Amino acid sequence: MTDATAKPPVWSALWGATHPGPTLVVTVLALALGGAAGVEPARLALLVVAVFAGQVSVGLSNDAIDGARDATVGRTDKPIAAGTITPERALAVAVAAVVLALALSVPLGPGLLAAHAIALASAWAYNAGLKSTPLSIAPFLLSFGLFPSFATLSLTPPAPAAPWASLAGAALGAAVHLTNVVRDLDDDRRTGVRGLPHRLGARASVVLAAVGIIAGALAVLFGTDATLPGTLFFGAVVVVAAVAVVITVVRAPGRAVFQLTMLAALLLAAQLVVT
Repeated sequence: MTDATAKPPVWSALWGATHPGPTLVVTVLALALGGAAGVEPARLALLVVAVFAGQVSVGLSNDAIDGARDATVGRTDKPIAAGTITPERALAVAVAAVVLALALSVPLGPGLLAAHAIALASAWAYNAGLKSTPLSIAPFLLSFGLFPSFATLSLTPPAPAAPWASLAGAALGAAVHLTNVVRDLDDDRRTGVRGLPHRLGARASVVLAAVGIIAGALAVLFGTDATLPGTLFFGAVVVVAAVAVVITVVRAPGRAVFQLTMLAALLLAAQLVVT
């Protein structure tokens, strides 16, 4: 076997199956929100590692469950579909990761443990079958809606996040789902996946995601004291989301629209952190 055809190390293939980009983004967001909320360093470190382990479990379980479907549509960029690792191994590591995530959540208190457990159960439910139903958006609304509370529930004393923060988190989750799936609509249809974005269509999904992002940005703006950084991020969210809507209305959604909507979602996350 030559170097060109040699399989990558198992650890590398496993990491590639965790959806590294989203895993790191969510982990960094947990760090940023925890730091902004004033979580003490030791507890913040524990929270960040717990969130990272949870996201690893979500990504691996997604690819393990979808392995055969991804292979059918030629997704050789995915390690399981490419045969680099087996679904069984990925699922075993995913289970170990979710157990670790919950174990690390225990010292942070029952509130954080409950919120993290609900969010992870929601994400696993999506992977296990909800993604193919009209309720496919529900796990994103629930998990991301809970996410801002991860930081505040890690405080001493713990408390849930403000309603405006939860609303912004839910809007962010909805945008991630509606926009991310748009890229794979055709492949998903071929393998029988018909979630909410598939039923709405690409154009309606992008418009709904952008409108949701703006609604989330408005919730943050009116839920907090107006600060210059927060106001600037709000303006940036509205401009980028509006441009995505205009482009979507005048022509079929393409990669640029996807990138713009994701940028608006990231700006909303930044607005949430700085406020």
